[in-house]
Amino acid sequence: MRFTFLAIVVGLAVGAFAQSSTADAYVASEASIAKAGVLANIGPSGSKSQGAKAIASPSTTNPNYLFTWTRDTSLVFKALIDQFTSGEDTTLRGLIDSFTSSQAILQQVSNPSGTVSTGGLGEPKFNIDESAFTDAWGRPQRDGPALRSTAIISYANWLLDNGNTTYVTQTLWPIIKLDLDYVEANWNQTGFDLWEEVNSSSFFTTAVQHRALREGAAFATRIGQTSEVSGYTTQAANVLCFLQSYWNPSGGFITANTGGGRSGRDANTVLTSIHTFDPAAGCDAATFQPCSDKALSNLKVYVDAFRSIYTINSGVAANAAVATGRYPEDSYQGGNPWYLTTIAVAEQLYDALIVWDQLGSINVTTTSLPFFQQFSSGITTGTFASTSETYTTLTTAVKNFADGFIAVNAQFTPSNGGLAEQYSRSNGQPVSAVDLTWSYAATLTAFHARTGKTYPGWGAAGLTVPAVCSTSGSGSSGGGGGAGTVAVTFNVQATTFFGENIYITGSVDALQNWSPDNALLLSSANYPIWSITVNLPASTDVQYKFIRKAPGELIWESDPNNQITTPASGSFTQSDTFR
Repeated sequence: MRFTFLAIVVGLAVGAFAQSSTADAYVASEASIAKAGVLANIGPSGSKSQGAKAIASPSTTNPNYLFTWTRDTSLVFKALIDQFTSGEDTTLRGLIDSFTSSQAILQQVSNPSGTVSTGGLGEPKFNIDESAFTDAWGRPQRDGPALRSTAIISYANWLLDNGNTTYVTQTLWPIIKLDLDYVEANWNQTGFDLWEEVNSSSFFTTAVQHRALREGAAFATRIGQTSEVSGYTTQAANVLCFLQSYWNPSGGFITANTGGGRSGRDANTVLTSIHTFDPAAGCDAATFQPCSDKALSNLKVYVDAFRSIYTINSGVAANAAVATGRYPEDSYQGGNPWYLTTIAVAEQLYDALIVWDQLGSINVTTTSLPFFQQFSSGITTGTFASTSETYTTLTTAVKNFADGFIAVNAQFTPSNGGLAEQYSRSNGQPVSAVDLTWSYAATLTAFHARTGKTYPGWGAAGLTVPAVCSTSGSGSSGGGGGAGTVAVTFNVQATTFFGENIYITGSVDALQNWSPDNALLLSSANYPIWSITVNLPASTDVQYKFIRKAPGELIWESDPNNQITTPASGSFTQSDTFR
């Protein structure tokens, strides 16, 4: 037994060393390539940008990505702004100023989503000459204004620190305020997710909206715009409350979208943890910080969803890194792994390691236990101080695990270092759009996290989820829930065949008003029990039914309607059997 255990330990150590060595080499060679890749796609001097302020990719056919997306551009520039304001690259200021001026122009461009005052800020992408893109598309997408305001606030705070108050208040604040006001008024409205496919509420969108409102309230206070603070703060609390409803306790993961007919396991959730990372917030679960028990549990479920579906993951150990994609049901361009989703897993793990080091301990809960059991089968719940052998074992294993995801990308990066959008699930060859700006930016931010670098937080520390939530956006006409909402978990026992799923719809807005097309997908993680948690109006009679859906099939549950009366506050669980 002792020899066998020692052999296993030695084998794991050798494998981990190889992964870390590969990661070291990849960082050394790819960092400068990734930085050049980002800059090449930003105009007017970018070698591949064709004059645009920031393009998604120079690819013009299958797919055509020669557009500027608000979301992608804002995420990329947030990374560049962090480099500039931290002093890592002081040459970027001209590009950043060009970014803010171009965004001010785009905010005012009338487009199919509306004008600047009638919803146009939710338009996802524009032509590279800053004109409206008018073809059919998944619109609106409500993450863009939140991400843009977050990026510009980061720059504006640095400018204030360096005495440039006039430019901030006269030029940047009007841009920021338009976006924050849009978020405040529309956060409770559905829209297309960051993959531009599902029209529902989306975890990523909700979380970045929450961050934007918190940062916006603090920033408005700093520059004396106190009349805006109350509205931002009030809606931030409501958004935080709604954010909790995405958690699937029975499955141990975050359901990415409230609609869409998929399992809910999605890179959306991992990207959320890294793009709402606040080093001062510890392992806070309410904001799903990278080292929180919910985010770690979710990470394992997400990664495991790809272990058996890609040929290139064949033969990989059950606790080793693998290539990951957007979601396991994906079919876009063949449904392949993405460079940015695979390396996002590494970044979340590096962020977790940073915070554990700050805290001086790791707390293993019943929720995060399966995650940690990957690295220590005998681990139990409890708090393990940094002076303990268990802490060293776990952090070493997590670091090696994270390096493994970088090693996976390294294996499938071509010799010139170019990063496309995806690589083939069967042979690892780059596919889809070439030189994806987001692929390069995601690589840079993961590399920075690997070295332990952090950037200023956004106020996630010490937040309390309200006991009673409101789903009414300020100035918005939709989605209201009366005086407040309560989290209701629906569990229904239903045996299904492969490809068939269970949905719910009912008599209130949160249950899609009896719409079979927009009915909410339940999770099958605890099959044959299907589950979903929804924020419903408090103290309200609610009727509902479950639906079976499969290609070519839509079967309603038999009469009569199910009915519950929601409590005045707190949460509630309803268990049924499909009729």
